[in-house]
Amino acid sequence: MNKVVARFTDGRMVKGTTADFFPNKDLFHVSVEGAPAEAKPLEINTKELKALFFVKEFAGDSQHDECNEFDSSHPPVGRQIRVVFEDGEVLLGTTTGYQPGRPGFFIVPADAGSNIERCYIVAAATREVSFL
Repeated sequence: MNKVVARFTDGRMVKGTTADFFPNKDLFHVSVEGAPAEAKPLEINTKELKALFFVKEFAGDSQHDECNEFDSSHPPVGRQIRVVFEDGEVLLGTTTGYQPGRPGFFIVPADAGSNIERCYIVAAATREVSFL
């Protein structure tokens, strides 16, 4: 099971676990964090998302300041990329799978101390994607 935070283009956010997310599928399911054990998983349409964040912990570290800078002591794997979302949020990271025209792609955040392990970006929710 993967711990995820689903962020929708309309601003909603869902935290939970998933075992059936695949980038080439439109639908996946999230067992919502804190929901009763008998609750059915929430069905999510990837096309409604801004991004799906695969996280270490749901709470994160409130003391950690996210930075959009690469750590020179940890050489990145993949190509450095800058993503500007339609809502203005900017995310820097590395990717091995970005190709224009695809519905989405994975990145690993530049911040080595981030709670985010990797992130699936929905291309339709971006304003600009550029290699650094």
